Amino acid sequence: MTQAYEAFPARPLETSDGSAPAVRWPRSLAEFLLVGGVTPLLFPLSWLLQRELGQSASEYAVGFFFFYGAYVINDPHFAVTYLLFYKGFRSRLSDHAVSLSQRARYALAGIVAPLVLGVWAALSLATRSAVGLGWLIQLMFLLVGWHYVKQGFGVLTVLGARRGVRFLPRERFAILAHCYAGWAYAWASPADLGTEVEEKGVVYTTIAHSAGLERFTHVAFLASVLPLAWALLQKRRREGRLPITAGLVALLATVWSWTIYSTFDPLVRYAIPALHSLQYLYFVFLLKSGEAREREAAPYFEPRLAVRLGLLAASTLALSLFLLHVAPGVLDAALVSRRDRATDLGPTPYLAAIFTFVNLHHYVMDAVLWRRDNPDTRYLRLPHSGWLGLREGGGLSPGEEAS
Repeated sequence: MTQAYEAFPARPLETSDGSAPAVRWPRSLAEFLLVGGVTPLLFPLSWLLQRELGQSASEYAVGFFFFYGAYVINDPHFAVTYLLFYKGFRSRLSDHAVSLSQRARYALAGIVAPLVLGVWAALSLATRSAVGLGWLIQLMFLLVGWHYVKQGFGVLTVLGARRGVRFLPRERFAILAHCYAGWAYAWASPADLGTEVEEKGVVYTTIAHSAGLERFTHVAFLASVLPLAWALLQKRRREGRLPITAGLVALLATVWSWTIYSTFDPLVRYAIPALHSLQYLYFVFLLKSGEAREREAAPYFEPRLAVRLGLLAASTLALSLFLLHVAPGVLDAALVSRRDRATDLGPTPYLAAIFTFVNLHHYVMDAVLWRRDNPDTRYLRLPHSGWLGLREGGGLSPGEEAS
């Protein structure tokens, strides 16, 4: 989720009697933990595990847990983007109620981007070029930081908007500048003169970037802290409050812990992809639960929230299993010869190509899917539903906005 912050009116939300909406603490706590609030708690837990089990045993156990946890957390967060993005894709391209710029974005993200990425990967595989596939992998590593920090920014602004917290243009600029500076520093650090590395079996040489670039991006990142702090201080003085805690913690955890200092703790780093995926899936839940609340009523009378979410979860799991495990496994087994396994492409080049393709395409689709121009983002403004479809807090009707 990258740009949903553009989807909301900047006004406080109220219940039908004019009072502030009630937010029950279990839901508020769950939201806080899901969007990134659990991150600070993982560091003392990591310390305890390392003290009790030792470095090697604790890292093996945590790595094992998150490797298999990816099947139900990380992988589905990629797959669900396809289900959301391509739902009604043809009508989105032809619907004149949608802005021309948004239709163009959908065409670029849904047709042009996968075509370019697919041709790039296919040519690299056909010519047995580890260099070509290595460049594609490096593009993924370059853009993953952008994807992470934009999602952190989106979490802050969307959760704020759901509670009537408005960000002025200069405040959004200061926050985004901090995010982008963090992304740049994360990519440039540490300095690298070009190192031979391996990813999913593919051996390639990394893009060289000097110590000077690392120092420059570090200074820029530290300098960006000042306008960020100034923007938050001005907001506090102007409105008497800071942005909601969950969103602010999510932003800082995403930029500082998940992106820049991701290797600070040897155990927590295994959890970062899962934390990012949970953050994303929570907003998918908000989107689809809002849609379900509207579609289960007249005149649609479609299945209830639990049924719709169950079908979405099952479809997401099946698609992620096929995309990231079954398809690449079958292709590598059938098309990679014993001789090819000894080359720089390694024994699983189709896994490397498909995994990289899915990551990059996910970044592109995500940048379009959550924009204001997408009519579906209106569902984020509808009343929040509990895990079984029971509306929580404030007694709001389906047509009103809730926090």
